[in-house]
Amino acid sequence: MSGFIYSMVKSVIKTGLYGYHKKIVVSGLEHIPKDKPVMFLPNHQSALIDVLLIATDCNRKPYFLTRSDVFKGKLLKGIFSYFQMLPIYRMRDGRDTLSNNDAIFNSCADILSRGEALLLFPEANHNLQRRVRPLSKGFTRILIRTLELYPDVDIMLIPVGLNYKHADQFPDQVAINYGKAISAKSMYVANDLNMTSRNLKNAVSLQLKQLTTHMPIEQDYDTMVNLLNTKNVDFLNPTEVNNKIRHYTNEVSNSSDLTNAAKGKSVLRSVFNVLNFPMIIMWHKWLMPKVPEKEFMGTFRFAFILLVYPLYLLLLFVGLSMVLSIKVALTALVVLVLLNLWFVKKGLN
Repeated sequence: MSGFIYSMVKSVIKTGLYGYHKKIVVSGLEHIPKDKPVMFLPNHQSALIDVLLIATDCNRKPYFLTRSDVFKGKLLKGIFSYFQMLPIYRMRDGRDTLSNNDAIFNSCADILSRGEALLLFPEANHNLQRRVRPLSKGFTRILIRTLELYPDVDIMLIPVGLNYKHADQFPDQVAINYGKAISAKSMYVANDLNMTSRNLKNAVSLQLKQLTTHMPIEQDYDTMVNLLNTKNVDFLNPTEVNNKIRHYTNEVSNSSDLTNAAKGKSVLRSVFNVLNFPMIIMWHKWLMPKVPEKEFMGTFRFAFILLVYPLYLLLLFVGLSMVLSIKVALTALVVLVLLNLWFVKKGLN
C-alpha cells in the first residue's frame, strides 16, 4: 500500500508537470546506473520544480536533502519522511543547529552504502541567473564521509543541467540533461581530503557548465541576456547557447530587433485568460503577491494549478449541470481541458 501511494503521487505530479510545461525534453538517462549508488547533482534555478522534474523522470527513487525550516510539526515531518526527504541545516537556521548535520551525513552515507540514490544541490542556493555558481563543499563532505565509512562503495555522481526557457513565466519549456557518471571513489585521496574535495567540485562544475547555460561571472549579465533574447536563442540547447555566448561576447545588445509575433500571441493569451478567469484572478490577486522570490514563482504556480484547477472544473461542472444539463456540462469541461492543453503546448508564449 505504501509503495502504491508513492507511485500514485508520482504519476499525478508527472502528469501535472507535463501538462503545466509547454515542452519537457529529457536526455542522458542512459548515463544513470541502475545497480550502483547515485548522487544527482543539478544546478538550481526554480525551487521545488527542479526537484520534481528530476524525481519523476530519473528512473531511480532518490532521497532528497531539503532545507530544515520546512520540517515543522509531526504531520509535515511524517509526510516528508515518507517521500524520502532529509533535513539539512544551514547557518541561517542558527549556528547551534549545524551540529545536526553530522547525523544527516551519516544517514546519507548509509543510504549510498545500500546502493540507493541521493539528490542534492551542490550550489547550495537557488538563483534564476543562467550561470553555474561556485559549488559548496556540502556534497563533498557527504561523499568523503561515505568513503571513510564504506571504502569499497563506488558512488556515481550524475551532474544534471536544468535549462528553462523562462523559469518564472507560464507556460515554460525545460530541458533536463543528465551528464556522464563520475566515480567519486576514483577521486578519493585518503591522505588529502582538501584535494579530494577540490577534484570532486571541479569535475562536477565542469560538466554542469556544459549541461546548462553558463555565463562567466566577468560578463555583463543583463547585456548578454538581452542580446541572447533578441537573437531568439534556444535555451533548451545549452551547447548552442554557450557557443553563442562566446561568439557574442563583443557585441552590443540591440533591443529593437524584435518581431511582431508577440502581438498575435497576446490575443491568444487574452482568450486563455477569459476561459480561466476565476483562476487567473485568484492567482494574481491572492497567491502571486505571496510568492517570496522569483525563483519560487514556478513552484507556487504549479502547486496552485495542480490543486485548484480540478476544483475549478468540478465547480464549473456542477454549475453548468444545474443551469443546462449534465451532458452539456461534461462536453464543456472536455472542450475546456483540451483548449487549455492546446494553449499551453501551442498557443501561448
